[in-house]
Amino acid sequence: MVKIIGVIGSPRTGSNTEILIIKALESAEEVGAETDLINLGSAEIEPCIGCDICKSTGECAIYDDMQDIIKKLGEADGLILGSPVYFGNVTSQMKIFMDRSRPLRIDFKLRDKVAGAISVGASRNGGQETTISAMHEFLLIHDAIIVGDGAPLAHYGGTGMGGVVGDTKQDEHGIETSINLGKRVAELATKLISSRIK
Repeated sequence: MVKIIGVIGSPRTGSNTEILIIKALESAEEVGAETDLINLGSAEIEPCIGCDICKSTGECAIYDDMQDIIKKLGEADGLILGSPVYFGNVTSQMKIFMDRSRPLRIDFKLRDKVAGAISVGASRNGGQETTISAMHEFLLIHDAIIVGDGAPLAHYGGTGMGGVVGDTKQDEHGIETSINLGKRVAELATKLISSRIK
C-alpha cells in the first residue's frame, strides 16, 4: 500500500487549504492509499540558519518538529503540498518548511516520489499560479515527479489575504480539482511501486 502525505501550509486551523488537502487525501484513500497529514501552522519549525551542517552530516542541526517531518516525508511514496496565497506566493510556514527540507536533498530522498500542489486564494486577488509554481519548483529541485489534473487550483470569492474560512466548501471547481489531484498522486505512486516490484 502506498503512503501519501498532505502538507498544509496555512497558519489557520480549519483553513480553506486544510479543507482541500483533506479532500485530496480522502480521494487518495479511495484508490487504496494510506494517508497522513502534516499541519505546518501548528508545528514548531525554526527558520534555516544556513549553517551547512546538513551537507556534512545529512541531518539538520536544529532540533524541532522538522526532524519528524523529514522522517515522514522520506518514508512516503507521495506528497501533496497546499498553501494559501500570501502576497502572490506561499506562506512563511510553507517557505520555512521548504528551506528546512535541505537534508532530504543531500541524497535526494524525495526523488521519484509522486507529488502535486494545491493553492487557495481569493479569485479577485489572484496569485494562485505563482504559489503553485513556487511549490512545483521546490518539488522539481527535490527531483519529485509532479502530477496534476490539468488545473489543481482552487479559486473562491473570499476577502483579504486568506479569505473567509469555509469558503472552499462551496467551491465546486476547487473541490473537484483537489479530488482529482489526490487520485492522480495515489494512482501513479501505486503504478511506480508495482513496476519496481516486477
